[in-house]
Amino acid sequence: MLWYILKLLIMLPLIGLAIWGCLKLAQKVQAKTGMGSGAGKSVRVIETTMLSPTLKLAVIEFHGREILVSAGRNGLTRLAEAPARAREIVE
Repeated sequence: MLWYILKLLIMLPLIGLAIWGCLKLAQKVQAKTGMGSGAGKSVRVIETTMLSPTLKLAVIEFHGREILVSAGRNGLTRLAEAPARAREIVE
């Protein structure tokens, strides 16, 4: 029993450290590939809201316009369109 507890006390922090390292590595890879930022892309998802398990609303910015779309099992449907609002950058 003592051997099991000793292994547990050694392995749990190692597993936690490995998980933390994987998350940090994923953050760095996202930053390098530009997946985390919208810089240089013409399409950006501003906000999404789940209406039901099969239906989602999304606001997409495309070339200075904000487009409200419905995403469901049948695909995307454009619901409304408006000029893009000014965005403030918070860092």
